[in-house]
Amino acid sequence: MIPLILPLDDSAAGLATAGGKGSSLARLVRAGLPVPAGFCLTTRAYRERSMEGVLEAFRELGGPVAVRSSATAEDLPGLSFAGQHDTVLNVTEDNLFDAILQCWDSLRSDRAVAYRERNGIESAEMAVVVQRMVPADVSGVLFTADPVTGRAEPVINAVRGLGEALVSGEADTEELLDDARKRELIAFGERIEALHGTPMDVEWALAGGEFQILQARPITSLRVEWNDTLDGDYLWSNGNVGEAIPEVMTPVTWSLVKVLSSMTIGPHRISGNIGGRFYLNLSTYTALGTAIGKADEMMRSGAETFGRIPAGVTVPPLPMSRLAIIGAVLRSAGEPLKQQILYRTRLPRLVRDNPARCAAAHQAIAGCTTPAALLDLWRRDLDQLLRFVCPVLDAGARMISGGPAAFRRELGELVGEEDAATLLTGFHDGTGLASVGPLVGLARLRSGEIDRDEFARTWGHRCSSEFEISAPRPAEDPEWISRQLETLADPEALLERQASARAAAWDRLVAAYPAKAAGIRRQLGRIGAGARAREQARSEMVRAFWVMRAFVLRAGELTSSGDDLFFLPIDDVLRVLDGETSLLDRVRAQRQAYERYRALPPYPAVIRGRFDPESWAASPNRRADLYDARTDVPMPSDVTGFPGSAGVVEGVARVLARVEDGESLQQGEILVTTVTNIGWTPLFTRVAAVVTDVGAPLSHAAIVARELGIPAVVGCGNATTRIATGDRVEVDGARGTVRKVC
Repeated sequence: MIPLILPLDDSAAGLATAGGKGSSLARLVRAGLPVPAGFCLTTRAYRERSMEGVLEAFRELGGPVAVRSSATAEDLPGLSFAGQHDTVLNVTEDNLFDAILQCWDSLRSDRAVAYRERNGIESAEMAVVVQRMVPADVSGVLFTADPVTGRAEPVINAVRGLGEALVSGEADTEELLDDARKRELIAFGERIEALHGTPMDVEWALAGGEFQILQARPITSLRVEWNDTLDGDYLWSNGNVGEAIPEVMTPVTWSLVKVLSSMTIGPHRISGNIGGRFYLNLSTYTALGTAIGKADEMMRSGAETFGRIPAGVTVPPLPMSRLAIIGAVLRSAGEPLKQQILYRTRLPRLVRDNPARCAAAHQAIAGCTTPAALLDLWRRDLDQLLRFVCPVLDAGARMISGGPAAFRRELGELVGEEDAATLLTGFHDGTGLASVGPLVGLARLRSGEIDRDEFARTWGHRCSSEFEISAPRPAEDPEWISRQLETLADPEALLERQASARAAAWDRLVAAYPAKAAGIRRQLGRIGAGARAREQARSEMVRAFWVMRAFVLRAGELTSSGDDLFFLPIDDVLRVLDGETSLLDRVRAQRQAYERYRALPPYPAVIRGRFDPESWAASPNRRADLYDARTDVPMPSDVTGFPGSAGVVEGVARVLARVEDGESLQQGEILVTTVTNIGWTPLFTRVAAVVTDVGAPLSHAAIVARELGIPAVVGCGNATTRIATGDRVEVDGARGTVRKVC
């Protein structure tokens, strides 16, 4: 049994007995570093609530002392718990026991409990370090690496006297130390970093001309976190935006996306970045509905766009009063209303003019020969493309014109689900449906109707990661078209087959309901026009993002920064162009975060509460469809989703994680994947059916599958975990079910 009290340099003062701070200080003392004398009240004392021998140890040490919390989960490489537990300074014999109790009790404080929950720490114990107070002339913090940039350069902060002024922000300077003192302190830091094997945050004091090391912990801030779930208890969904941006975003892409999704309800964002992936905050989406008693209705109507919420999952309300929510919504409505007005009045012209405008922008970017010229081009033209044109195009891309959900239900009741789904196709006719456009374009290219240059001009901006501006476009890769042509089946045969089915369904409707046919045709025309306008707007917004890519690439060339600029927000890219190259010091930590998140599997489509992507990915019991921090929701045993495209088919499943793996897909197999977008479209010509984890009736998979007459079930949540490559399954697109046959 470990004793209740250990000398600070005792070899038994490890993490389990002395906590993070105590074990770190013990290592420093044993290594010969100057640490104030002291002792450790162990975790056994905390468990037994016993202070035997503390007074004697205090009198032997001599006071006053500093009494410091030392929990078993703090001061670790991944977790610091900085500021979560208590420290009491200038403690005398009269208040020694009270100070120890205060440190013990801080383990159960609201902030410490919340911190442990956020980081997946189920339990912790508390030791207490008691050290002789140092009458500091100067004190401060040494970071052995820059915590902001991640560069291996020491940073010193110092103040006169004790360090409270430094912590409170009242003072922050290193000019209290001469160069010789700085070198001496940095040398201590190098020894401490070598001892721990990681960059360290070192608290120190200078008293009587000698340095004293008060504590040392790893710099956890070097691990950049992108996680908006830490802001509060919300319900998040990527059911809509996960299709548009299916991968981890670079910082520059996220900064561009935020321009289009900056609306808030009070302090609460409508969208967020969770481990580099784009999510919508459904708690803000339903806030107005909650305030007026219509939350359920809003969720049902929104399911058409962002997907279904699993049974048993609730939407946490915003911590705002009803009147505050209504007021915040009214105050925030101005910009979306302005965008809708601009969408109604200017979208057709913007869509028409955008290809020429973007082509001119590419030429202008290439023609810039200095950073100053490129920065001037941004200010004169490209900033407006991002902040005026893109929001209007985005508003157009989000419009659901003609009320298709209600009309589809009515049409289904009239003619049956299969005929209704068939009649709601053919939208690629006339001016074209953008999601099918590259497919038709490739077929026309193969038949000789157009050449490669024309295809590249029309569709070379569309790809699976088209909003991620660090990703190359097909038009930049001469081999992309060849690879697609090699695997492309016959899309025109599929379209012609669906046209015949549509004509037959229409004849049946006219025969059964002649008086209603004209009205239904007008409504179908309106829905088709709305679908084409929506997809054209999306396509042109992607084209504008390609301009943003060209701009950042050129900025990297002109500043000799290369692809480092993808790891800065766009405003910092502009500052680098303006000469602030020190901002490039931040790239290393940002790039490390990007690579760390990129190595993880796609996160659940629905997330409730605080979510740690790395802890989730490491769990053997993780779910791909849902994470709920508050409760365990039973995993559904079946695979069901939205009816995406009618029809029943049986076949062999092929589970693909990435579109780049599409070469393994065999003709007539059933494609099962997390989410599809326009980059997956050529693969649809080879499949018997499509099944996705993420999606809704207006998602890419559903739209393209309907146009090609391929059965599809979308938004299943758990398809990629319940189905394996080689399984034989039956897909019922009208019922939204997927069943293993054997």
